Amino acid sequence: MSALPEFNRKSASASLIRMSMPILVGQLAQMGISTGNVILAGHSSTVDLAAVSLGASLWVPLLVLMNGILMGLTPVIAQLFGARRFADMADPVQQNCWIALCCGIIAAVLIYLVAPSLLALMSVPDDVQQAATRYLEVMAFGMPGLAFYFALRSWSDGLNHTKPGLWISLLGLAASIAVGVLLVPGIAGLPRLGAVGCGLASAVSMWVSALCMWRYVAKAKVYRPVEVWKNGLQPPRLSSIMALLKVGLPIGVAVFSEVTMFSVIALLISVYGTITIAAHELALNITGVLFMVPMSLGIALTIRVGTRLGEQQPRTARKEAWNGMLLAVLGALINALIIWFFARQILAIYTSNADVMALALNLLHLTMIFQLSDSLQAGLAGALRGYKDTRAVMLITLTAYWPIGIGSGIVLGYGVGDAFEGFGIYGFWTGFIISLTSAAIMLAMRLHRVARRHAPPSWLLKETPAPHSYPQTKL
Repeated sequence: MSALPEFNRKSASASLIRMSMPILVGQLAQMGISTGNVILAGHSSTVDLAAVSLGASLWVPLLVLMNGILMGLTPVIAQLFGARRFADMADPVQQNCWIALCCGIIAAVLIYLVAPSLLALMSVPDDVQQAATRYLEVMAFGMPGLAFYFALRSWSDGLNHTKPGLWISLLGLAASIAVGVLLVPGIAGLPRLGAVGCGLASAVSMWVSALCMWRYVAKAKVYRPVEVWKNGLQPPRLSSIMALLKVGLPIGVAVFSEVTMFSVIALLISVYGTITIAAHELALNITGVLFMVPMSLGIALTIRVGTRLGEQQPRTARKEAWNGMLLAVLGALINALIIWFFARQILAIYTSNADVMALALNLLHLTMIFQLSDSLQAGLAGALRGYKDTRAVMLITLTAYWPIGIGSGIVLGYGVGDAFEGFGIYGFWTGFIISLTSAAIMLAMRLHRVARRHAPPSWLLKETPAPHSYPQTKL
């Protein structure tokens, strides 16, 4: 068999960027669905706005957890794709669909049954609580569809085919906007549904995304070699499901821990008043949009590294991973420049309150410090997931976000008795810097170790093995 081509940094960088761009646009489109609902609810009434905002704070963490679990299929398919083992893909794809069905139903039941009790514990006004409950009850019907979409998208991404996620996310966004514009204010003789209309718009967009993705993978030529449904629908197999969960569950827990860290910090800073809360939320929202760049790069790195390992090119996989870190640094620089030059103009879109804008501007300037570590930790985690080393990523991120991040934030924010008064909101944001930097350092050490284990330096080997001489990667 002829040797595979040598690693070319320029070509690898261009391929990684091309792969990550559709992921980036798709992620932004998904964010646009919730943002569009907030905008429509805000124009409807303050009660609807509060209801949709509170409801989103309860179901979005579940979405993130579910997406992470189902993303475990991506490195599995990427390694099989690199090895050209198309016949072996059918089982993990089908089993991931069973996992998606379970995740979607569990998420819907939790939202439907548990969310009202959580809203009651928040001591929000009765009218807001009732509107939020109705919003969540309607939106919950879309969760199984969204889970199915995530499962199929993870399969497509593993095949190095990321563009469908872009176009189908845009279709989902368009469906959400169309339904929301009609039903939230109630036009063309339709009833005014308010927050319930936002929930229905979200549910419809989720099922539109799922059905469009299903139709695409059933018809497009790129998926035909896999022949997922050649032997019909197979029943759930515990061994395959456990193998997928071994990869996917740590991904879900890792991203869930990051989301919940920011949620906990939002609760801890509530003692500082409405101006601080508003500035904190605005700065986090803008930072979250910018984070889509390194997050998309990390997903692309999972695909690239996994594919190279499937091709039995562990040295190229290591080069792909570290080359991705150079692009992560470039992405961090771009994000920092956007904040430096355009932060005030961006904030003006959100608010006209001078006090909120001034504090949010200071917080955004702090984010320039952790752009590098945030981009690196996202890229490093993505590369490690390409190695299917997801458990270590979970443990590292849990440690960095909770004991280190929240712990240092509490100490620096609240202070230590009479010995140290604390820096208030700035202390908690300094905790973000500490947590993300700690995560980046630990993940870099882990990637160095894992990459060396898969591909030791050539001087340790008597001879360089030929391509495809390594054991086949198995699920």
